[in-house]
Amino acid sequence: MVSGVAGQGVPVVLLVEDDDGDALLVTELLVDAAIDVDLRRARSVEEAEAELARDDVECLLIDLGLPDAVGLTAVERLRALAAARADPPALVVLTGNADVDQGVRAVAAGADDYLVKGETDPALLGRSLRYALQRRHVVTQRRALFRSEVRAAETARLERALLPTPLVADEHVSVMVGYLPGRDGLLGGDFFDTVERADGTVLSVIGDVSGHGPDEAALGATLRTAWRTLVLTDTPAARILPLLERVLLTERAGPDVFVTLCMLVIEPGRTAVDVYLAGHLAPLLITGPAGGARCAPVVPSARGRALGIPVEGGWQPQRLELEGPFSVVLYTDGLVEAEVTPDAAPVLPRRGVPRLGVEGLLRVFEAELANEVTGVVERVLRRVRELHGGPLVDDAAVLSVGWTADDAVAGERSSTLADSVEWAR
Repeated sequence: MVSGVAGQGVPVVLLVEDDDGDALLVTELLVDAAIDVDLRRARSVEEAEAELARDDVECLLIDLGLPDAVGLTAVERLRALAAARADPPALVVLTGNADVDQGVRAVAAGADDYLVKGETDPALLGRSLRYALQRRHVVTQRRALFRSEVRAAETARLERALLPTPLVADEHVSVMVGYLPGRDGLLGGDFFDTVERADGTVLSVIGDVSGHGPDEAALGATLRTAWRTLVLTDTPAARILPLLERVLLTERAGPDVFVTLCMLVIEPGRTAVDVYLAGHLAPLLITGPAGGARCAPVVPSARGRALGIPVEGGWQPQRLELEGPFSVVLYTDGLVEAEVTPDAAPVLPRRGVPRLGVEGLLRVFEAELANEVTGVVERVLRRVRELHGGPLVDDAAVLSVGWTADDAVAGERSSTLADSVEWAR
């Protein structure tokens, strides 16, 4: 039946008809057809355009004899307007003209069907509307699937841009990276990179753009590219963060977007590391040979503000003097903010702590290092995911950069992008 008020799941049909008698005829046909629709009416193309602006019309039932349109003009105008919507409505022409050629032209102009008033009965009108609405539903599903596939492809491209291949020639430098996408399907703005300069200096960075989504991910990819460009052009380390902030201020979507960041500068002699903190979590420091490696947090003494925060202050390096093999572990807050399950109690510093925290992460690293150094980043990511009880809510990135201190031992190079079917289980 024809309903005067749209109910849940009841399609909205807009009848574009200036003749009251014909409008009544169509209403009675729909009642006899027992098709449940919310029937609305417009008396001209102009009124129909206003109704289409409401974005809930699912089917247009158009008469060709309207006061402000001649011939197929109404079909062409309304089809063009409807095409701008994400889910264009179906369109059926209902007219008193029995010219078959005009029906063909109407379909060619974008109509789903063409019915002649004097030859249309309730069954024919009901069948035509049902088929038109079903075709619209199928097209809508196809468009949604296409958009989903495009978004998935774009997400994959953004993730590859955020997770580049390190440019490190020294075979005794180890670079282990890992990335866990959040379970909500939205990309975060985590990014990282490692580059060795011609003089042997190795620079690493990890950063996190505030917020989640494609815009933040794109900004993260832009900042990573800008950082790599500054490093490759031998920009002094002290100038990199101020220049990177200029890029951020130019590219960000709004003044509330900021970036936390940690940058390492490892000297060519591998005896010292400068740590730059911009509102970011301090790294962990792993020292000692395999089998006896020790892990401890770096206590920050020179923490600077996050990039993009409009307050005074810059960024000063904190120097770490080192001897023998070492690794510096950088990570984003998605890792330490992971909520943990009750079986994580032995890992945590005290019972009842809902999040892993830096201490919890430190204990996970200590436990994994006690077994083996090789593949420690991937094993830590897996262990944190287990403690959380499944995929993390937020994206989490880990970057471990170190030196073997032994000419006979090559550094480990590994990359873990945890988006496979295995990780999804």
